[in-house]
Amino acid sequence: MAPAEQVDEIVAHASAQCRQCGASLEGAMESSAAQRHQVMELPRRAVKVTEHQAIVCRCGVCGASNRGSIPRSILCSVVGPRLTGAISFASARMHGSRRAAEEFLSQVLGAPLSLGSVMAKEQELSAALAQPHRQAKEAIAQAPAKNVDETGWKRAGRFLWAAATRTLAVFHLDPCRNRDAMRQLLGEPVQGTVCSDRFSVYGKLPLEQRALCWAHLKRDFKQLSERAACAAIGRAGEALCGKVHRLWRKFLAAAIDRPTLQRRVKRLRGQMRTLLKRGRDSACKKAAGFCRELLRLEPALWTFTRVEGIEPTNNHAERMLRPAVMWRKQSLGSHSLSGCRFVERTMTALQTLKLQGRSAIDYFEQAIHAFRHGLSPPSLLAA
Repeated sequence: MAPAEQVDEIVAHASAQCRQCGASLEGAMESSAAQRHQVMELPRRAVKVTEHQAIVCRCGVCGASNRGSIPRSILCSVVGPRLTGAISFASARMHGSRRAAEEFLSQVLGAPLSLGSVMAKEQELSAALAQPHRQAKEAIAQAPAKNVDETGWKRAGRFLWAAATRTLAVFHLDPCRNRDAMRQLLGEPVQGTVCSDRFSVYGKLPLEQRALCWAHLKRDFKQLSERAACAAIGRAGEALCGKVHRLWRKFLAAAIDRPTLQRRVKRLRGQMRTLLKRGRDSACKKAAGFCRELLRLEPALWTFTRVEGIEPTNNHAERMLRPAVMWRKQSLGSHSLSGCRFVERTMTALQTLKLQGRSAIDYFEQAIHAFRHGLSPPSLLAA
């Protein structure tokens, strides 16, 4: 139930007469709520329309006309800061088209805005988020540990990159999926430890800065287990992955500390190295190539045991990308560079605010207000 301070109206249902003697209960000495039931409803028009008028007054002494003026911060738009934020939230977070956002605003909220107005408000929010996005990029570049992943996009930006910590998620749209694109997001030179899959671009990083995803590793071993020539290697690899994940869950549950984790991993690391050498020398070409590559990257498999903020999987980055993937599947991508900037800035704000437990609509309202009044925008960085 909503807390008392969020209840807008209370309707009391009381008996008019005493059930025992029939006496009137008007002005009863004692009353209390025996049952509470809350009903939420949407008003027919949720949007409040305020008309601002510049009034002309005639001076009673000299007869001169004096015309009032509407502040420029109000004249700059016919849409308030909070509704501007809601427009972008409808198109970005709800994974719909701009036309769907227009219909939602008109039919549900009672705000009859044109399709052009929806696009204009998106661009205004994008401009308001430019500085917070730039600050977030600088912060993620300096983070000592981060998860990084990328996915396809469409049109003007072909690849959407994401880098995330526990409290920050930053997105970058780029036409390329190469080292330069990665460094546009992570800076040059790349600082800190990067957890990722085994995509070749990350191979440009020094091995001591890398952490490999065990979820991808488990899927690869699963594929090997389905091939007769290397089924035994695949099954053994799957079993080792399971042991690593179980050990990590104990660490997360505080059942073991980090020194204990490192000590127990030593035995698993020896078993994995033996298995990879066995696979490298096998007759199965797929298993041999896979194991040879893993032996080269083997130190990065165990980074999670020594670096705070690094987990055995890259699931965190993939979860951050998931809403963008859903958005991509239901839209036609970004046809312009300005559209690309809107995507990366709003996704950065939405996912970061979600990680921090902050309200996206409240933040968007504050950002638009600051933008219209020439003030410094609110920060996306956790306090």
